[in-house]
Amino acid sequence: MATWLTQVSVIDGPVYLGLTLAAVAGAVAVLAVDRKSLRWWVFGLAAAVTVGLVGASVLVLDVLWRPWPEPLPARVVTWSALAVAGVTLATIRLATIRRTTSRLATDRPPSGRPATIGSAPVGTAQVGTAPVGRWRRRIAFATAGAVALVWGLAAVNREYGYLPTVGTVLGIAPPNTAALPQLPPPQSDRARPRPGQPLETAWHAPPNMPTAGRVVRDTPIPGVESKFPARSGWVYLPPAYLVPDPPALPVLVLIAGQPGTPRNWFDGGRLAQTMDRFAAQHAGLAPIVVVPDPLGDLLANPMCLDSTLGQAETYLARDVPAWIRKTFAVDPDPAGWAIGGFSFGGTCGLQLVLRAPDVYRLFLNIAGQEEPTLGSRSRTVNAAFGGDDSAFRRVNPIDEMTRERYPDTAGVFVVGTEDGDVKQILRRLDEAAVACGMDTRWIEVPGRHSWPVAAEALEQALPWLARRMWITQR
Repeated sequence: MATWLTQVSVIDGPVYLGLTLAAVAGAVAVLAVDRKSLRWWVFGLAAAVTVGLVGASVLVLDVLWRPWPEPLPARVVTWSALAVAGVTLATIRLATIRRTTSRLATDRPPSGRPATIGSAPVGTAQVGTAPVGRWRRRIAFATAGAVALVWGLAAVNREYGYLPTVGTVLGIAPPNTAALPQLPPPQSDRARPRPGQPLETAWHAPPNMPTAGRVVRDTPIPGVESKFPARSGWVYLPPAYLVPDPPALPVLVLIAGQPGTPRNWFDGGRLAQTMDRFAAQHAGLAPIVVVPDPLGDLLANPMCLDSTLGQAETYLARDVPAWIRKTFAVDPDPAGWAIGGFSFGGTCGLQLVLRAPDVYRLFLNIAGQEEPTLGSRSRTVNAAFGGDDSAFRRVNPIDEMTRERYPDTAGVFVVGTEDGDVKQILRRLDEAAVACGMDTRWIEVPGRHSWPVAAEALEQALPWLARRMWITQR
């Protein structure tokens, strides 16, 4: 497929506008085709609206079934309700076509004369034309229902920015994607800077160095110690690592939101593009970025903790770092290792930097939650800790920062300017982090809780992280 087409946006511009207009046209067709009785309008349309409201309401998604901890924005609930109502209305129209046309074909007037449509008796010309009319209506109503469903999905996707382009919707791999390359055995002493010396002053890029990094997709990162059933992870290797004698680079472990997959960071998060731009300005240098899966399933939520829901903390604190050191030539100094992510991933980053300071000393919290949560404190404690609130408090970040000091830890809090509630949460966490001795930075980027905000957050936080990782000059 042409490269330009894969880069066409599906969240802004003509594609989304065309889909919206098609959904409106479908709704008009479903409502306007054939004259309907008052009874149909009362019961058919009311049924569609009711199903839409119930099917997408906060009551169903946030109380009876809560697959993610944060409440849904009103916009998402509205769009979901409209889409479900549209599908329901189209389904009702489909179900009533045969009954309506059959009744029309068999009805006779009281005088006993054949009923006519136009000038033709129903029993003659209508026998050949009614099926054609039925099939046209079926196709029209089925198409309208399908368009309503696709528009609803597109509207929700537009809110969060999971799949920003045609290529990401079709699942086309990002550029420079390959299997894990054949690399020399990891060496921890390659081009490592002396203490206090940034890596870019000790590294000289060879003339044959690639101009872009490599994306390693669907790479198993086994839970050797934790036995955690993780899905495959993704990795970004900067240009400086793709030469015969690469430097020992620092590591950034990034985590997607929940629900989500590691690929989200490469689609909506634009990770490879951001890293390539940074590397182009710094002799091909950037951190090795590993995006593991701490969920185990799309809707699972073990909260990056060791609990009855799984050993996710051990997976991130032991298994993932061990796999990284075994697979790549990295700088083992924890002062150059960072962990973080977006939303759920930002919460995980703060947790791990507190729980595993021997592995991670830097964090990136992009619009994270106030604490690990399944939706409420009581639900979290009951589901993951058997009702033991003290066990939860031992691993809750704000409680840990109240009890302990972390003078060797540093990190970045990033939030969207329109993400009001999250901004207040991160302010409290930032204040607690500073009070326990951390060096923190606060960044605000335009937008609300979405992947475009996460992508911009990574771009703005990366220079600060790179200095703390001793990649660039402070």
